[in-house]
Amino acid sequence: MHRVGLIRRFTAALAAATAFAAIFAGHAAAEPAAIDWNAATQQLRAAASGNPTAEQAVDRLLASGQVAEQVALPAQPFQIPAQSDIGRGDGPGVYGSGIALGYDGFRVGFFGGPGTISPNQTGARLQVLWINLSNGRSGTETLSEHDDTTVDTTIRTRALDIGGGLVAAAVYGTLWHRWPVPVSDANPDGFQYRLATISVPSFGTFYN
Repeated sequence: MHRVGLIRRFTAALAAATAFAAIFAGHAAAEPAAIDWNAATQQLRAAASGNPTAEQAVDRLLASGQVAEQVALPAQPFQIPAQSDIGRGDGPGVYGSGIALGYDGFRVGFFGGPGTISPNQTGARLQVLWINLSNGRSGTETLSEHDDTTVDTTIRTRALDIGGGLVAAAVYGTLWHRWPVPVSDANPDGFQYRLATISVPSFGTFYN
C-alpha cells in the first residue's frame, strides 16, 4: 500500500509540475530563454572525460547535428529525444526522451519506447551524464528506479544534489521494454521483451 501511495503521489506531482511547466512555457513564449549550445555541449563533453562510454555518447550527439537552443523547466522533456535501434517499435529511429523531475528532490528520468519499461533491467544500463553550468558540478548516474505499475511510465535516478542553476544532461545506454503477448513456450510469463540500445542520446538543458 505504501508503494502504491508513493506512485500515486509521484503521478500527481508530475502532472501538476507538467501543467505548471506548460503554463510557464506559454507565458515565456514571447521571451524564450536561450542557451549557448556550443558552450553547453563542450562543457558536457569535458565532464565525460575519462568515461569512454559517456564520451562516445556525447560525440554521437555532437555528430548528429541536432541543436537545442531553448531551456526547459523541471517536468519538461529534454529538447532532443533519443534515437535507438528499436525506435518506438518500428525499427531504428526516435525512441524516447529524458525528463527533469523535481517531485521529491531533483531526479533525471526517461520515458518512451515500445510497450512499457520492464521491471527487470538485468543486463541493461541506462545512464545520465550531467553538468551544472552555473556551479561546475557534474556526474554520471544510473537510472534504475521504476515500479511495475501502469501509472509509472518513467525510469529514474536517485534524488541528486546538483545545486541550483542551468544544467545540461544527456541520457544514454540500454533499457529493457516489454509488452503483453499470448502465453507460449517462448513467452511463458505472457510478455515479449526487447533491449533498446541508444545510438544518439537524449539531450536537454534546464533550470533546477
